[in-house]
Amino acid sequence: MSRGTEILVHIDGASRGNPGPAAYGVVMESAEGSPLAAFAKALGETTNNVAEYRALLAALEYALAHRYARVRVLTDSELLARQMAGMYKVKSPDLRPLYEQARELRGRFESFAIEHVPRERNREADRLANRALDAAKAGRGLNSGSSRPADLSPEALRTSATYRRGTLELREPLPLADGEEVDVQIRRKK
Repeated sequence: MSRGTEILVHIDGASRGNPGPAAYGVVMESAEGSPLAAFAKALGETTNNVAEYRALLAALEYALAHRYARVRVLTDSELLARQMAGMYKVKSPDLRPLYEQARELRGRFESFAIEHVPRERNREADRLANRALDAAKAGRGLNSGSSRPADLSPEALRTSATYRRGTLELREPLPLADGEEVDVQIRRKK
C-alpha cells in the first residue's frame, strides 16, 4: 500500500466507572478493509473521555511513525468527534491538553477526517479496549514496564508474498519500523 493512500482508524476508549479503570483500543485498516494493525493499552484510573482521546493520540502517533499521510478516524464518541471538528468547545481541564496535542498531530497529515459512527461499526476497537481492561484487572499486566501499547491481534499484519531465489517479495509494504522484530508465519496458497 502506498503511504499516501487513506487508512481507516477505528478507536475506542473504555472506563468502568467514570472515572475508573480505563483502556483504549485501536484498529487500523486499509481503505479496502485489509488489516494493518490492532493494539490496546490499559491506562489506569481515568474517565471515558480521557481514554477516547488517548486512543486518538495513540492512533495518530502510530500513523505518523509509519508514514501514513491520509487518515480517516471512526469513533463512537460523539464528544470527541465534535470537539475535533470544532463543533463543541473543550471545557474540561483534563481534556484540554489532550485536545491540543491531537490538534497538533492532525496538522501533520496531508488529510485528516474524523467521523462519529454507531457503536456497531466500532466493535473491534471496543473489544480490544475491554480486553485490555480485563487483562489489567486479572493482573496480567499488559503494558507493565512499557509505554508502548500492546498488540492484541494475533494477525495484526497480513500480506501476500512470492518466493524467488531465497527471498520473499512482499506484494505490499507492511507498517513496520526499521529494525522492528516480528514473528512470521508462512502458509502456502493452494
